[in-house]
Amino acid sequence: MTPTARRSSAPARPTRSTASRPSPEAREAALDLGAFVTASPSSFHAAREAARRLEEAGFTALDEALDWTAEDVAGEKYVIRDGAIIAWSAPKKASATSTWRIVGSHTDSPALKLKPNPEYGGEGLSQVGVEIYGGPLLNSWLDRELRLAGQLALRDGSTVLVDTPPLLRVPQLAVHLDRGVNAEGLKLDPQRHLQPVLGIGPVDVLEILAEHASEAAGRDIVAEEIVGFDVVTVDAQAPALFGAHEEFLASARLDNLSSMHAEVQALITVAGSSRGADAPIAMMVANDHEEVGSATRSGAGGPFLEDVLVRVHEALGGTDATRRRAFSGSLVLSADAGHAAHPNYPERHDPVTRPRLGAGPMLKINAQQRYATDAVGIAAFVQACEEAGVPHQHFVSSNAMPCGSTIGPITATRLGITTIDVGITLLSMHSAREMCATEDPILLQRACAVFLRG
Repeated sequence: MTPTARRSSAPARPTRSTASRPSPEAREAALDLGAFVTASPSSFHAAREAARRLEEAGFTALDEALDWTAEDVAGEKYVIRDGAIIAWSAPKKASATSTWRIVGSHTDSPALKLKPNPEYGGEGLSQVGVEIYGGPLLNSWLDRELRLAGQLALRDGSTVLVDTPPLLRVPQLAVHLDRGVNAEGLKLDPQRHLQPVLGIGPVDVLEILAEHASEAAGRDIVAEEIVGFDVVTVDAQAPALFGAHEEFLASARLDNLSSMHAEVQALITVAGSSRGADAPIAMMVANDHEEVGSATRSGAGGPFLEDVLVRVHEALGGTDATRRRAFSGSLVLSADAGHAAHPNYPERHDPVTRPRLGAGPMLKINAQQRYATDAVGIAAFVQACEEAGVPHQHFVSSNAMPCGSTIGPITATRLGITTIDVGITLLSMHSAREMCATEDPILLQRACAVFLRG
């Protein structure tokens, strides 16, 4: 007779699931994305951090002001224009018949941007005057330490990057002085309520910028040398993994450095791999100013990408007609972060299509062509994901919610190349500190690498 099992009065502990634990490769990639963000507090820094990584992988810079020959454009090259960068890896037998595989992203993020006359203050405190850049969640910039970062233009015509330690804070009004804030909601006047505090008593902002620019430039710079600047605020808190199993990454500027980091690392992977002689030219582009419409010389609405494509094609012996033929067989992947379904606001999303954190990159689709994805593009990206062993999902907006846009439709309109909009899922998009799944950056990176190989 089988003995009776002893029963415990305590409830059985649930078996701990390991399904949400990120893989070691995913964790490493997410931490590297965090390092990329830390080194890229502004679009100018992002372009130069990408260049640094590319140079370590054997890429070399080209100067837009010089002639480009077939020898110049062969192999692994990159070009920087302001806060934007384009890089490519051409196979050995690249020619005027070569097609292109291009992954695009953007380098900028919503922020508070320094005004031309930044000295500001009241009640014995120094402040800096800022204006709104893009469409940030304004409340997310309150009560957190902020860095200043960007580019300074000097009197001698040169430029220098600047990146400060934590300097600023926008203090929120205490609840004792705003008794209805929790019941009625926070109401912020962008002009009156978002000017950050810098110090007690008079403080010269330009002197501080000159001091920190001197450290970056390796020479003394004084405030009087600064005749112009493009400087933004950025969250000073370092990126960090968190969650029950560190399955999330919190960071500034995941929109859209998550995509830029993926395309840089994917291009490096492709450049270091063996490809056939008839492989397409693999290229990445990271445009600036997407958050404010892209209509600048370094934005997707400007000529930067087309300029480089035309010059490379001509250097390979092509003509206007052969370039258009090559474009007809080419593909662009517009990579930009998108919205995960929010557990606290499920009604804000499509009732059927529910993109999730950690479920792989999304194909972003919109009937009004706010995204450029079509059926042909879907097939191309699904094939890349399947070859890479990467899961994918879809994003479509609720009909009751307006849809944002990306560089995808702009690029497709300018070049006439089939373009697909994709991206990893985020929560807290356009917050000063966003979040994604730790697993997603490596998945996008792998899909981009297969896509670029062609």
